[in-house]
Amino acid sequence: MLYSIENEDFKVVISTKGAELQSVYSKVLNTELLWQGDKSFWGKKSPILFPIIGELKNGTYEYDTKMYQLPRHGFARDMEFNYRKENINTIAVFELQQNQTTLQVFPFKFKLLVTYALINDCLMAMYSVQNTSNSSILYASVGAHPAFNVPIFPDTNFNDYTLLFNKNETAGVYPITENGLIKTQPTNFFDNTNEIKLHKELFYGDALVFKDLKSSIVKLVHQETGRGFDFTFTNQFNYFGIWSAKDAPFVCLEPWSGIADNENASGKIQNKEGISSILPGETINAMWNISAI
Repeated sequence: MLYSIENEDFKVVISTKGAELQSVYSKVLNTELLWQGDKSFWGKKSPILFPIIGELKNGTYEYDTKMYQLPRHGFARDMEFNYRKENINTIAVFELQQNQTTLQVFPFKFKLLVTYALINDCLMAMYSVQNTSNSSILYASVGAHPAFNVPIFPDTNFNDYTLLFNKNETAGVYPITENGLIKTQPTNFFDNTNEIKLHKELFYGDALVFKDLKSSIVKLVHQETGRGFDFTFTNQFNYFGIWSAKDAPFVCLEPWSGIADNENASGKIQNKEGISSILPGETINAMWNISAI
């Protein structure tokens, strides 16, 4: 099922499958911002990553002396969420809870709420992860994977766009192995700079993965006009990925609260890098938003 929210700045369409964005039309820029899922490059648009980010080492993890398997980025992106009707046409809320299928691969009780809201000139996406158990710690991560059209505007090219961070960064990028794991040592990338000029060769070696960036805003803009959008994310997202399929006309901006296993991962979920330990009854929230500029 598809549901929509709308105001003077945006019209947004969301599917109950994966609570995934299907369209983010900017009335300000008069264009569709969201990648439309051409399967010849990549068929998804904005999957939600839960309860893990990226790959597990050997595709498995250990919890309470038992071994479990999860696919890359977990299961939420492929599941049907329940739509919770709101009394306002600018908010849509989607809910996922554990069931017999999830408990076979992820033996935890949880409630994942995904809220999309149009607030003034921003589209906000908020993820709330609640531990609904009375006794057990919930080990989970949540992340975003929205893909945006590049070029944004007609008669422009991929190379005409740049990413601008709101703070100068000195940070390396963590390479990804052929098995989808994160290498333990970064390679040089940012050197007290805040700009990434886009070109398709950037992504020939897979995603650019960063840890603990100082910035909380990334602008995706046309270099000459400065038009595009702000992408803002909260500090619950300690990791950030930037990705595109090879030679594809889109860029994914991916704030994560966790990360793929590294080469030396123990396999125990409680020791997994970036995993959140959510106490019984506790809820963690993470949010991102975009606004046209």
